[in-house]
Amino acid sequence: MLRSTWEYLTWSRSHAGYTYCGSCAAHAYKQVDPNITRKIFILGPSHHVPLSRCALSSVDIYRTPLYDLRIDQKIYAELWKTGMFERMSLQTDEDEHSIEMHLPYTAKAMESHKDEFTIVPVLVGALSESKEQEFGKLFSKYLADPSNLFVVSSDFCHWGQRFRYSYYDESQGEIYRSIEHLDKMGMSIIEQLDPVSFSNYLKKYHNTICGRHPIGVLLNAINELQKNGMNMSFSFLNYAQSSQCRNWQDSSVSYAAGALMVH
Repeated sequence: MLRSTWEYLTWSRSHAGYTYCGSCAAHAYKQVDPNITRKIFILGPSHHVPLSRCALSSVDIYRTPLYDLRIDQKIYAELWKTGMFERMSLQTDEDEHSIEMHLPYTAKAMESHKDEFTIVPVLVGALSESKEQEFGKLFSKYLADPSNLFVVSSDFCHWGQRFRYSYYDESQGEIYRSIEHLDKMGMSIIEQLDPVSFSNYLKKYHNTICGRHPIGVLLNAINELQKNGMNMSFSFLNYAQSSQCRNWQDSSVSYAAGALMVH
């Protein structure tokens, strides 16, 4: 049974990135079963404001070109009571694209049951490893419910001078091959569902994965459920790059899509 989709979307305030990443993300949304999904948690990283915790929206609905998505105020009240969250300002909510990018996909995937589900958008800050564990433990009880779906929004590698990241392993051949090797190393570690190994990978290679903290939260939630005997597996379904870098003047953003299954 599907519990999570993983989409890596482009870092673009203009949202022109659908051109580059749209088909890749669709591989994950194709796994969604609208017949059983009733709550969709969308975890996205904060690009515009510094956050040391997680934040909740202050509005009741998000609008999409298809139809309005209702935010689950009951779940929001439960999360707020923990004292672990803050509220996004309306300006922050409107500026941030990491959650917004997923709303049309969510609406389309759930179109046949559009009046039967709610969303739980969560903006994830620059969490410490211990905070990722805390939030992972908190969200694990929701992840355990088969009617809940978790969507994690991120990118993989942002490579090039404009991103201030130019890791290159010449043994892999062309630059874009090195980027793919670096990304797939990280993807393989994520598939192992071990938050510590993923954290160590980031410390070693500093791969510019903007959603590393939402990923860390979900990995810790999975880890919590596995301790209690739940059998889960994660598989990546697709990988893409916005362009193939061959020299130091080039730049690219990587995307991947995958799904978490409970057996």
